[in-house]
Amino acid sequence: MYNKTRLTNGLSIVTHPMPDMQSVALGIWLKVGGRYESSQNKGISHYLEHMLFKGSKKYSCRQIKESIEGVGGSLNGFTSEELTCYLVKMPARYLDLALDILSDMVLNPKLEEKEVIKEKTVILEEIKMYKDLPQSYVYELLDELLWPNQPLGMAISGDYDSVSRIKQQDLYDFNKRYYSASNIVVSAAGRLEHNKFSKQVEKVFSHLKGKNKNKFLAVAEKQNNPKLKLYAKDTEQTHLALGFHGFKRDHPFKHALALLHIILGANMSSRLFNEIREKRGLAYEIGTQVKRFQDTGAFLVHAGIDNKKVVDTLRLILKELESIKKQLISPDEFKRAKEFYLGQLTLALEDTLEHMLWIGESVTSLDKTYTLKEIIKEVNQAKRLDVQEVARSIFKETNLNLALIGPQKYTEKIIYQQLRIN
Repeated sequence: MYNKTRLTNGLSIVTHPMPDMQSVALGIWLKVGGRYESSQNKGISHYLEHMLFKGSKKYSCRQIKESIEGVGGSLNGFTSEELTCYLVKMPARYLDLALDILSDMVLNPKLEEKEVIKEKTVILEEIKMYKDLPQSYVYELLDELLWPNQPLGMAISGDYDSVSRIKQQDLYDFNKRYYSASNIVVSAAGRLEHNKFSKQVEKVFSHLKGKNKNKFLAVAEKQNNPKLKLYAKDTEQTHLALGFHGFKRDHPFKHALALLHIILGANMSSRLFNEIREKRGLAYEIGTQVKRFQDTGAFLVHAGIDNKKVVDTLRLILKELESIKKQLISPDEFKRAKEFYLGQLTLALEDTLEHMLWIGESVTSLDKTYTLKEIIKEVNQAKRLDVQEVARSIFKETNLNLALIGPQKYTEKIIYQQLRIN
């Protein structure tokens, strides 16, 4: 059961009481992320997230960490394209402490000049680190192909130039502009009582002004031909990321898309894992991924390939994508995919942290919650033809984008000739 309360200033509270658990997970969500930035301040959401852990009005950096970890809890935060979240998981009796610390971080960050300067160096090193990791950097190259010259196609952490431009006042202004009540969701799951918790949240946040909902520029997707980006690097294997424009977060075929992902590359019994790794031994790592946003999405295939087998592997991957478009999946394979989907979700929702993330992301993104019972009903209504229709809609030659990092043993022309999906 999910309980939801909206304060007069627009802040939303959503909880899932789990009375048999000993823990509680708490998250403060902000409707802001990489999509709300420009090329001039790219990375500022991520930068601000880092800075909130450096101290607040009531707690120093050290006190924030010791207060949570000193009672057996864990503390974290993340920034995505559309969301920022600060979260804790701790013994349920310390819920008041968790709320006090997280709320003070969000409402009263110190943003001290010396810490801003120091953390800038840390983030610039983080940017360098990911560029040195081809298995990570290849996704940045793919995003640039999928959404060129727009925030969604730029790295969440920003680049060296954009982060270098960000000053203390920029972080302060960004916090005041985007961290408003109507753009905040407080979610919690575990041993708690909703009404009591809501009153505590209201006491802390009631003074915060509502303002308008944060907005980002709508995505622009115009693609008439397959696109390719080769990045030369002396690596032991070639890293591949293949991407197609997909469906938005709440698309009617969202479950059929998830089932397509499971069938093709979500686990060790998937088609791509079986064909590329088990049968052919062409890759150690091979799989698929689905990205979901408010107005768009993407379907990705990723692999680490023997440098001498790139063309062969790419040809086989595209062959599998063609196959699932042309041939209806078997009832047995479809049943296994559904069971995996619902089984993984059921197992995840036994954990207070995963459940908090589940309801928090849903309310922040869509202003709604889905119960496990509702999801089971929707998934069971999906048909094999739905999965085939999704594949036919997404896997088109004109919708194909490919990023490769590795020794350039193949010319762009040779790779481009392989990019054919009928």
